[in-house]
Amino acid sequence: MAPIDAPAPFNVRAALQGGLVIPAHPLALTPSRDMDEMHQRALTRYYVAAGAGGVAVGVHTTGFPIHDAKIGLYRPVLELAAHTANDALGEQSRPFVRIAGLIGDTAQALREAQVALALGYHCGLLSLGAWRDATDDAILAHCRRVADAIPLFGFYLQPAVGGRRLSYRFWREFAEISNVVAIKVAPFDRYATLEVVRALADAGRDDIALYTGNDDAIVPDLVTDIPVTSGGRAYTRHFVGGLLGQWAVWTSRAVQMLQEIQAWRASGSEVMPREWLTRGAALTMANAVIFDAANSYTGCLPGILEVLRRQGLVRGTWTFDTHERLSPGQSEMLARLPALYPELVDDDFVAAHLDDWLR
Repeated sequence: MAPIDAPAPFNVRAALQGGLVIPAHPLALTPSRDMDEMHQRALTRYYVAAGAGGVAVGVHTTGFPIHDAKIGLYRPVLELAAHTANDALGEQSRPFVRIAGLIGDTAQALREAQVALALGYHCGLLSLGAWRDATDDAILAHCRRVADAIPLFGFYLQPAVGGRRLSYRFWREFAEISNVVAIKVAPFDRYATLEVVRALADAGRDDIALYTGNDDAIVPDLVTDIPVTSGGRAYTRHFVGGLLGQWAVWTSRAVQMLQEIQAWRASGSEVMPREWLTRGAALTMANAVIFDAANSYTGCLPGILEVLRRQGLVRGTWTFDTHERLSPGQSEMLARLPALYPELVDDDFVAAHLDDWLR
């Protein structure tokens, strides 16, 4: 593979503050569980063509096993995504943020940060799954060390899929790390979500972009102005975009949705269209099927892959965990989603471009 050209310089903090749709990039596998390069490239081309503002690679949706040295796919997967995105963007001048998932202890996260930077990634989404039993002070020390190496995209992951509850104090001190550029807030908990926003305000960090990872509350996060106070000044903050597994599917519709919300905000209208609440409820109900919420998310990754398989973007729902598969009845429910929520799906968009993406 040819060397990766350095991406055109841009201010990643400013790009993230502008509000972007960032899909969590899945991993396309063959039946023998090797990386399917043709379909992996097709996915990246799809996200670029759909208007996504970046991709997150090496995250939960990609599959954490690629971080295992025995599997040896961390660098190849990140490299393929970077090459393909560069080629697909061509001469486009728009920012496209490349985010690398970082996991493990400090030594591993630092090694992965160096790989990501060498491949032209702009920041690291720092998973704290390996730190579930650590003290807040130990986790903060880890975050500071990694932030010295790469700009950080913080990550509050829900406990149901490997995260842990993080206190207001943790987020208040995390916000003081100068190299934090954004936070993905994904505890699937309104109290915890608002606590992060309050911590950022109390730290005076309006330059840290808020990104929703709450797949069960995407629209409510994006349309809500959250009241905060900092330095005696009362104002509001809102989630400017999302970094979501849900946005790995139906991405062109997600881009359209965020653009409509941004246009509503720019209009200065004090009245939010009621239809947004209805659309948000529909998106949450569809996500419940895709993520297999009824079965504690056991079919989450296969659910995402099954939507993409039905569109022709991947060949199957295989992951590295041979026990990870669609739950009973999930496939049938997924098949009904386009008829139930036609405003959410982008099957026509994918069908019109699929042959080109699979070249």
